[in-house]
Amino acid sequence: MQLLRSGAAGTAALELAISHALLTRVSKGELPSTLRVYRPRAAVAFGKLDKLSPGYERAVAAAREHGYEPVLRLPGGHAAAYNEASIGIDVVWALADPATGTHDRFAREGERLAGALRTLGVDARVGEVPHEYCPGEYSVNARGKVKLIGTAQRLVRGAALLGASVVVHDGPGLRAVLRDVLGALAFEWDEATAGALDEEVEGLTLDAVEAAVIAAYDDLEPANLDEETLALAHRLEAERRP
Repeated sequence: MQLLRSGAAGTAALELAISHALLTRVSKGELPSTLRVYRPRAAVAFGKLDKLSPGYERAVAAAREHGYEPVLRLPGGHAAAYNEASIGIDVVWALADPATGTHDRFAREGERLAGALRTLGVDARVGEVPHEYCPGEYSVNARGKVKLIGTAQRLVRGAALLGASVVVHDGPGLRAVLRDVLGALAFEWDEATAGALDEEVEGLTLDAVEAAVIAAYDDLEPANLDEETLALAHRLEAERRP
């Protein structure tokens, strides 16, 4: 598996378009399976179901008011927020039959990411927290009370992508944007279920979290974002905008 540590993109939409481009090229056999670890721009990623809500436009406006770029998720799920003090994670597998093993991938990657956080001293577990935002059976949580990482998958012929993000700093800012965005969407949740890693272990840095995530994977070959993938991402960027 190649390791891609891509630098900052110009927009959050382009960052998600890079994920889309990687999935497309891996599915065609043009690239090998890839782990991408990156530092995202602040964004609220909306799902297809969010667009059906009467409050969707107000939710998009609320995200912008908080300085978070509204984008459209590539995998499924509901609105999720992450800031510039976060680590973004994409795992893209080349698979002959991506529909087989979906739950196994969720469980395996959830435990892998929880294990990475445990090496940093976080009491990390896998499982949905009651009344969490963007609920998921394979969320990574702290102490069974605070959601730290949500995971989602997108399947195409020949490949699967699992996307995740973990907020390292500024839990209050995360809760503030989610409060207004999810309020507009009339999504009921408990604000106490959202938090940042440094609220669990004081002094954690982005560099330490990134290193822990990468160390959780074996047999990685460093690579760079190639021009063809980036060009495809620019063509796909518009699809990631509300």
